[in-house]
Amino acid sequence: MISSDVIRGYNDTIILCLLLDNASYGYEISKKIKQLSEGKYVMKETTLYSAFTRLEKNGYIVSFYKEEETHGRRRTYYRITPAGIEYYREKCIEWNVTQHVIDKFIREL
Repeated sequence: MISSDVIRGYNDTIILCLLLDNASYGYEISKKIKQLSEGKYVMKETTLYSAFTRLEKNGYIVSFYKEEETHGRRRTYYRITPAGIEYYREKCIEWNVTQHVIDKFIREL
């Protein structure tokens, strides 16, 4: 498992990446994170929904309801905005620089 402390600064990047291709809802995003990380990272529900709130407040995503059969509950879907795409690009560049720096301090023992 990956420590949440290690990845915390990139939760927004992870969520935005999953919204690049299509809109989605919380549970689906959570499952996709676990799947793509091969079970090494599971984002807690509180972390996920806090990120949704922050991302929406900053204009990086918008939420909406989609009419569908969900056994009585409406799902809140999220869609990335143009500002969110730009923020995602910035975070990817930042990650590449971060990875390059940290790689300088990682060695086999």
